[in-house]
Amino acid sequence: MSTTERNKTIVRDLIDGLFSKGDLGAVDTYLAEDFVNHDPPFGVTPDRDGMRVAGAIMRDAFPDWHSELHQLVAEGDIVVERFTASGTHRGEVMGVAPTGQEVSLRGINIFRLRDDLVVERWGRLDELGFLRQLGRA
Repeated sequence: MSTTERNKTIVRDLIDGLFSKGDLGAVDTYLAEDFVNHDPPFGVTPDRDGMRVAGAIMRDAFPDWHSELHQLVAEGDIVVERFTASGTHRGEVMGVAPTGQEVSLRGINIFRLRDDLVVERWGRLDELGFLRQLGRA
């Protein structure tokens, strides 16, 4: 398997493990110790612990949260993911009580890898659309 294909597999496994399966240990498996999240969601810290917290927030509020991968493009040490994630709102999130409604979040992530680990993430999420679905915007 080429390095580019291996990098794509690592990113796919990270997203599937952390967000679709709710495996918070995926942070330890796929993120480097010096991982930096340049665009941390939900006000979490820009490090590995912040990614773990983001995964826990989504899993607690949306137990069936899963990510649908639309595109995964890689070149060298960079992997770009375009996705739509969704789940049923069953727990409090951002101060909003559970509604029982399905909520979705579209976004694009850029990951940089080194030595088979993710070392950086940049992302753009449709946070406004997400907040509107929760009745917060």
